[in-house]
Amino acid sequence: MFITFEGIEGSGKTTQVQRVADYLKDYGHHSVVTREPGGTKIGVKIREILLDRNHSTLDATAELMLYMADRAQHVKEVIEPALAEGKSVLCDRFLDATVAYQGYGRGLDILLIHAFHSIALGGILPDLTFLFDLPAEKGLARAWARIIKDSGVCDESRFEEEALSFHEKVRKGYLEMAKAQPARIRIIDATSTEDEVFRQVIGMLPESFLNEKEKRP
Repeated sequence: MFITFEGIEGSGKTTQVQRVADYLKDYGHHSVVTREPGGTKIGVKIREILLDRNHSTLDATAELMLYMADRAQHVKEVIEPALAEGKSVLCDRFLDATVAYQGYGRGLDILLIHAFHSIALGGILPDLTFLFDLPAEKGLARAWARIIKDSGVCDESRFEEEALSFHEKVRKGYLEMAKAQPARIRIIDATSTEDEVFRQVIGMLPESFLNEKEKRP
């Protein structure tokens, strides 16, 4: 099963990815935990460009192309092989992030983004997506609190430094996608505690998947 975790900055999705992986392990599911951007060695280099706070002049279209390059490499090198082996894949951000951030946030043509995805994804789509939702202002406050706690300076803060209005547009985009695709995208109340958020996520995992014997090559 291919599960993606989405949400604005500070939504807590990254924390939940590993918790879900640990939970699935108890059911005999070996999960490949990965992320975008940066799920491959090549992707790490692309991530450095995309998230560097000093790259504030990066053009929106160039930004989109870099995300697509990262995704194409990620799908071919990590996601597709893992799924072919019958493994579960848990990914921190995937295609919905690009629609939300570059489409709704940057104002790029969403149909163009979908066209690029038809090339980059090779037909690979998530089976289930968890959208960790909370007000943009609260998410940003959390994100900056984490940055300050970690070091006070974070080179990967280009998106955190965007205006609140940008993050509000991104959140709106996510919610519109969830409304349009309720069977795949499940909204999680990310304003709750970490444990409560985890309980919400586990409660939305299909019982049939949890009890399914993992395929082995």
